[in-house]
This record gives sequence, structure tokens and C-alpha cells, in this order.
Amino acid sequence: MSVRLIIHRAGPGLSVQDLGRSGYLVFGLSRGGAADRLALYEGAALLGHDPSTAAIEMAGLGGTFEVTHDTRIALTGAPMGATLQDGTVLRWNASHLLPAGVQLTIGAVRAGSYGYLHLGGGIASELQLGARSAHLASGLGARLTDGTELPLGRDAGGAVNMTLEPEPRLEGGRLRMVPSLQTGLFGDAEVARFQEVRFSRDSRANRMGVRLLPEGQGFALEGGLSVLSEVIAPGDIQVTGDGTPYVLMSECQTTGGYPRIGSVLPCDMPRVAQAQAGAEFRFTLVSLDEAIELERRALADLERLPSRLAPLLRDPASMRDLLSYQLVGGVTAGRELDEGL
Repeated sequence: MSVRLIIHRAGPGLSVQDLGRSGYLVFGLSRGGAADRLALYEGAALLGHDPSTAAIEMAGLGGTFEVTHDTRIALTGAPMGATLQDGTVLRWNASHLLPAGVQLTIGAVRAGSYGYLHLGGGIASELQLGARSAHLASGLGARLTDGTELPLGRDAGGAVNMTLEPEPRLEGGRLRMVPSLQTGLFGDAEVARFQEVRFSRDSRANRMGVRLLPEGQGFALEGGLSVLSEVIAPGDIQVTGDGTPYVLMSECQTTGGYPRIGSVLPCDMPRVAQAQAGAEFRFTLVSLDEAIELERRALADLERLPSRLAPLLRDPASMRDLLSYQLVGGVTAGRELDEGL
């Protein structure tokens, strides 16, 4: 019998997400996928999965979940309160065993914006255009609701009760960007000012884009020039008519006519995705060669994530799954040593 995940109660921002779809820009469909792609890599490291394995993305609030068979899970991204039915509190950024029939309740975010629930074998819902992720802006898939049941894939098994120190990305920070086709149209003074002022994340933000409010006046093209609509992608920084920048996110449109003052490096996009309203950002313009090197280093860091796993330390008195720790592996009664003397 197949393993299923039952969602008894769903927060308003739950959806199935993976790394998204590539190759559909010509048809007007952006990549989509998880808002915080790094969280998928962290979950994959904790469970020994491929990073493309689909998980549950929880925007702001989780829900109540149950599995029909004992299942390994991992929790990554924005930390949320996670509690089993018997009151056991689960550590975030860690892997655990979720027993069959035991409800897991995940509450509101404590920091950041998007939390992720990963399950052994991954969500095995039907592939649509080569991916399982819901692209909410285009109507491909939908948010998860109370009573939804999702099939899980076959889990090859592996360790649980492991933890992974996450990359810091929940409180804003510095964003590195490369020039866009319209950067020069803003003029040297505007581009320099863009790197000098502080920006705060506005409450207007979703999977399509994040609005950033600058200190002082907004930004404008020299001479009030306009640009033609052209291809855009996640990370692009569009400046609207009132001079306010928007960083485009995973479900952004595929074409647009607002000028782009730059484009945020993919390795810095998790900071944009996870920032809560009021978080502060600063921008730094880097060359294309610098950006390539930074992305190369970021990719190497992703590949090293499994090597950073560490055992999850807990109070033995509160460990209902004590045997899964293999605390006595290799221990003998000592008689074997006596017999060998």
C-alpha cells in the first residue's frame, strides 16, 4: 500500500514545491518552484534526497499533518514551532521520524517567511510539465487545503535525528547584483545612490515579487526614457513609475516594460525570499566575472551540505524514538574479550 500524507489543517500558504520548470519562458511560464531554493537543498542533505524532490512549502503558517506509515521528515527554511500529538517538540533544521497515525502540528514562523516540510521519498503527486511544483500565478496546481491527501514516493531509507546549521538568510542583509540591459540608462549617479541607500522590505510581497522601500526619493531613468517590454527573470530588479524597486521572485511574469537597474545573484535570492516586512537590504554591484565566481562557490557549498550534518543532541528522557539513535551500536557484554584472552 502506498504511503500518504494527510493534511488535516492547512495554513493559507501551503503548496507543493520543487526546483520548478525550465524551458517554458517562450510559452509565458516562468520557472516557479520553491521561493527559498536553498531550503530544498538543506532538506535533501538531511534526508539523502535529490534536491529536486518535492516538499511542502509553508508561507507564514504551517498546519496539521499525518502519515499513514512511519516516515522520515525534515524541517528547513523559516523556523516554525513543530510539535507531535503527544507534546514532543521537534527541532527545526533537523530530520526526525514521524510515526504513522501521529499528528504533527506546525505553527507560525518565528523568523523569516517560508518554512519547508520534507518527507522521505518526497511528494509523488502527478508531474505537470516535468515538475510537481504549483505555479500559483499561472493557475498550474493550487494551494493545499484541509483534507488533502498526497502520495509519497519510495524512501530508500537513511538516518534521522540529524541536524544541519542553516545558512543565515532570515534578516535581510547585503544583496549582490549584476548590471542589466538598462542599468546604464539610470546614469552613474543613480546607480551609485542605489548602492548607498538602505531599503526596507515592504509588506507587499509574494511569490511573484518583493517590494523594497528606499530611504529618500525613488529612482528614475535619465530624461524620463521608457523601455520596450522584454524577457525578464527571477532576480531582476524592476523600478516602477514611482521609482520603487521590486525584486522579481520565482513566479514572476516572463516579460515586462519596467526598467531594470540590475539583477540579484541567484545565491542571494534566499535572503530576499525569507525577509520579513521591515527587514533591511543594501545592494552592491559586481561584475559578471565576479558573479560567476560567487555562484561557483555557492554551488560548491551546496554540494558540501551533506558533510555538515551532525547528530541531533536531545535529552534521552524525552526521546520517544531512542532506538533510532543506535546509541548502543557495537557494544558487547565483554565476554567475547574474555574468551579471546
